[in-house]
Amino acid sequence: MGKRPSWTAVAGLVTSSVMASPLQAAPPESLPAAQLDWRPWGEDRPAGALCRGRYVMPDYRLAAPPAGRVASEADSGQYGADGETLLSGEVVLRRADTQLEAPRVRLPASRERVFAEGPVALRDRNLLVRGEAAEFSLESDDARIDTAHYVAHEQRLRGDAVRLARVAEDRYRLTEASFTTCEPGSDLWRLVGNDILLDRQRGYGTATHARLEVGKVPVFYWPWVRFPLDDRRQTGFLWPTLGFSGDSVDYAQPFYWNIAPNQDATLTPRWISNRGLLLGAEYRYLLPGDAGTLEGAYIADDRQAGEEASAGSELENGDARWYIDARHAGRFDPRTRYQLRYGAASDGAYFDDFGLTFGEQDTDSLARLARLDYRGDVWRLEARAQGYQKLDDPLDEGDKPFYRLPSLTANARWRQDSGFYQEWGSNLTYFWRDIEGDENGLYDFAGGQRRIPIREAANGSRLRLTPATGWRFDDTWGFVEPRLALAHIAYDLDYGTRDTDRPEGPSQTVPIASLDGGLVFERDLALGGDAFRQTLEPRLNYAYVPARDQSDFPDFDTSERAFSWHQLWSPYRFTGGDRVGDLNRFSYGTESRLLEDATGRERLSLGVGQAVYFEDRTIDLAGDPDTLPSEQNFPRFYDATRDRSPWVTRLDWRVTDHWRTRWEWLYDDHLSRTERTSLGLQYRADAGHVLNLGYNWELEGFSPAEDAEDARGYDREDYDLSFAIKATPRLDVIGRVLYDNTNDRMLEQLAGVQWNDCCYGLQLVWREWIDDEDTANTIDDDTTDRGFFLRFVFKGLGGVGGEADTHFREAIPGYRSTAFGRP
Repeated sequence: MGKRPSWTAVAGLVTSSVMASPLQAAPPESLPAAQLDWRPWGEDRPAGALCRGRYVMPDYRLAAPPAGRVASEADSGQYGADGETLLSGEVVLRRADTQLEAPRVRLPASRERVFAEGPVALRDRNLLVRGEAAEFSLESDDARIDTAHYVAHEQRLRGDAVRLARVAEDRYRLTEASFTTCEPGSDLWRLVGNDILLDRQRGYGTATHARLEVGKVPVFYWPWVRFPLDDRRQTGFLWPTLGFSGDSVDYAQPFYWNIAPNQDATLTPRWISNRGLLLGAEYRYLLPGDAGTLEGAYIADDRQAGEEASAGSELENGDARWYIDARHAGRFDPRTRYQLRYGAASDGAYFDDFGLTFGEQDTDSLARLARLDYRGDVWRLEARAQGYQKLDDPLDEGDKPFYRLPSLTANARWRQDSGFYQEWGSNLTYFWRDIEGDENGLYDFAGGQRRIPIREAANGSRLRLTPATGWRFDDTWGFVEPRLALAHIAYDLDYGTRDTDRPEGPSQTVPIASLDGGLVFERDLALGGDAFRQTLEPRLNYAYVPARDQSDFPDFDTSERAFSWHQLWSPYRFTGGDRVGDLNRFSYGTESRLLEDATGRERLSLGVGQAVYFEDRTIDLAGDPDTLPSEQNFPRFYDATRDRSPWVTRLDWRVTDHWRTRWEWLYDDHLSRTERTSLGLQYRADAGHVLNLGYNWELEGFSPAEDAEDARGYDREDYDLSFAIKATPRLDVIGRVLYDNTNDRMLEQLAGVQWNDCCYGLQLVWREWIDDEDTANTIDDDTTDRGFFLRFVFKGLGGVGGEADTHFREAIPGYRSTAFGRP
């Protein structure tokens, strides 16, 4: 089994050694919590509260004076001969929303400014500033406090400064100051700067010669930094990411540009030591009826392109490499919508080399799409041009996708009160792809020759018409629905230089008849003191589709469906539009449901069913009604000739409000074997705990596969365990193990912790997983990848490390991590 180099995505925290003494701002020591309007939680503490208390702005001590006037209160006052006023004792002055409290206040005769001696307290709309001395204007917003200690209640931030000056409404300049969102008494992190400007009106702050301290230890230095004060988007540098892979260093420094309220962009220079400089960008916009994104990246000289290329690749060292992905969607009116997308990459290995993420979300194709659709009361119309770039390097000619250039769809439905209905379905599509091969379809690949199957060798148009009529009777005790449909398929094909005697205009019309019906029996049931309603719902379904020759038909977009509960009641054996599978089948089954009488919520659903076949199924992707699969391919031959389907049993049981189990079992009573089974048990607690237990078994050949590489060559049996435990309101512990019992190997292992505290958050996760390299028929070429993920968030300032929440939610169903928002 191959091994890839392990890699690490860690925080971009670098201890700075360049901070000389002139940069060492020294803010004063913080005040005790009681002097900062901090109130610890008592019995009223909200569930899930991360902080141990909250800031509470007390009421003003004086009523608001008339506009332009100053209200005052003092124990005593003295008036000088020159008009100066001296107030002492508990002095309180208020002008508009600004209130000053001090033991001694001096008002010069001009009455333009106020001078206070400490300790002083200045309050202003959810802001508290304490200090040793203060000076503020009675005619403007100017104010100054020495040895200041400030709190912004709504933003939950605080800090200390040698001097704090209010330079305008909601704008404050701090000298030798600190800034943090940690609760009083905590020194976990703070931002310290020589000059800090807080603009509460615009929602951001700036600092010069700033350093980040963690536990009072400097760990990062900025000559200038901009940071948010609330949740509004702000232009500025985001936190960097730093990765290591083998002997390579990978550093990315994103810059966020808040262009307008409805537009933004992120520019990300990324330096990879063994490759060069990669420039990435993302632009987003939101219009009244439209929205879109444009993203991409470019490296002019990839020094490692040829070194890590696969055999047969044309990549060479020094190649320029890039990708672009543009998306736009909107609507002309409530019924008419459109969507545009174009994605392209310089080569099929681009995302293998540059797009690796912790979750290993494979990017195996880039979509191209232009779609316009209309949804009316009767008609639904759609026009689209669609394709995608397959990202393999080198790319097998046989794997190139067909483009739809264009595809036009018109569907309609009419219904009468009597229960009769009519449907019209139509689609006209031109399929195209550019493949290289000789007149026999042969081409060179991977040191040998391969052949394009004749059914995939043509370009051309396909017309598919599917009119239908039926009658649906519904009542509380049951339903019945006879239905008759036609599937007419016609082609206009071009085989180019391919040597073939197949016709260029084959067509066929196939009738599809079905009769579906069921009964519903109900009874009241009392279990454990609770009232329920139990149903018993037997169901019968007959479907008939005659075998029609489709051996001259191409295969543009068709695949065969695997058998399931839903296939018991469907007359369609294929997806796509190139085949209509023959079927003469009678299905029978029953389902029982348990419903809560008070709410109608389903607690339990149990269904059992089977199908009986009266004829062999001769139509497969080859389309020949006179030929069955070879007996040497037993799974295919048996599926085509068996006289009854496996029994299908499925269970969905909500045992309690917290426990739920799902089970599906496909059992062949003729060969006495299980064809597929899956069992899942989930526990979800109100506190946020999640436990998932899963078991899957699937017989070799159960899932139809068109290509040999997609056909699994063994019975699959795997066990899946995942969990998330909220050990405390702050601590989550997560893990997953996916074990391949057939091949005695771990398919995925994941373990991690998330710590979400009052002023910071931490995610630390290790993951190891297997990539099957898109070849299900062998495990010899599988590779093992490993990742170590660290994300650290300083709430109110920013975070280090990328997002991995999407992968965690997929790996651990039911888990919802706590957002690392502001405290």
